[in-house]
Amino acid sequence: MIRVSVDPAPIDVGVELAGIEETGAGAVASFIGVVRGDDGVTCLELEHYPGMTEAVLCDLAEQAMQRWSLISAVVIHRVGPMEPGERIVLVATAAAHRGAALDACAFLIDRLKTDAPFWKREHRSGAASWVETRSSDAAAAARWDDQAVTGAD
Repeated sequence: MIRVSVDPAPIDVGVELAGIEETGAGAVASFIGVVRGDDGVTCLELEHYPGMTEAVLCDLAEQAMQRWSLISAVVIHRVGPMEPGERIVLVATAAAHRGAALDACAFLIDRLKTDAPFWKREHRSGAASWVETRSSDAAAAARWDDQAVTGAD
């Protein structure tokens, strides 16, 4: 089962994790991204390319499902304005064993940071600026290109 959502609504982590736990998997891994208030950020605004964003996230989830023999993958990403402390993204994976669930979860968050068409704008004291792509995000995503699948406990 794959569930992908791009929506301005807050993420209910309890509901989402309860749903993935019902799959009967032996392991569930999750990552929750939260808006940081670093350097005076008062608001983070996310824009995306509707239709294409969901297609990219579905493709990444399908890759993870096949690569790690997952039972389920969930990717929920918010768009629109968000304040520091609000959840921005949830990635959750379910597999027979913890190694596969953990690796697939890391793969999904690393790759969505570079592959999905999102644009971030940070607001500080009345001024706004677009967030540039970070080389550390590209390096994290690239590590999956040639990495072998582990997945065993």
